[in-house]
Amino acid sequence: MPGILLGDVFPNFEADTTAGKIKFHDFLGDSWGILFSHPADFTPVCTTELARAAKLKDEFKKRGVKMIALSIDNVEDHKKWSKDVMAYANEGDSSLPYPIIADEKRELAVQLGMLDPDERNKAGQPLTARCVFVIGPDKKLKLSILYPATTGRNFDEILRVIDSLQLTAQKKVATPVDWKPGDKVMVIPSLPDSEATALFPKGVATKELPSGKKYLRTTQI
Repeated sequence: MPGILLGDVFPNFEADTTAGKIKFHDFLGDSWGILFSHPADFTPVCTTELARAAKLKDEFKKRGVKMIALSIDNVEDHKKWSKDVMAYANEGDSSLPYPIIADEKRELAVQLGMLDPDERNKAGQPLTARCVFVIGPDKKLKLSILYPATTGRNFDEILRVIDSLQLTAQKKVATPVDWKPGDKVMVIPSLPDSEATALFPKGVATKELPSGKKYLRTTQI
């Protein structure tokens, strides 16, 4: 089945959007990027999601992340629906702060494995699922999450994941369960104690475990 795996270079596709025709890698430039698909315009859950994303535009910008949405609707429908989205966000006087891709022929949806076989339009064609792709400055896929049409996404969680991705891209650490910025992080197991001590001047704490293995090491960044 077509799709894309973590670490793959994200396709440099061309597409029509509400901001005109784009070539994806040129759109990203040297930035991080997030591409998120939705099943259909003028539908309730999708409206709440894109409105929430719009309200978080400054949070994504602060992290150097360019935003772009996608569905199988056409550009004109995207533009009309965008007004509903911004009205729901209580920002009716503003334009949607990111473009929406019009994948009318479902070419990208098939290429990226985004179709939901259980959700279909009136013609019986499958709709796009609620996919999230986070792409790094190297144009490689760093994260993918796939939600069914019935479940709206948590964009605060998506921001948390981006914080983790950006931190762990720079430091030899991993983030534990429920981590949020400012919390302690885990020292990666492959890093020797001698290097860990040098890299993390705030100290490294090792948890004593019944196995006697010294793999649970935490530090403060």
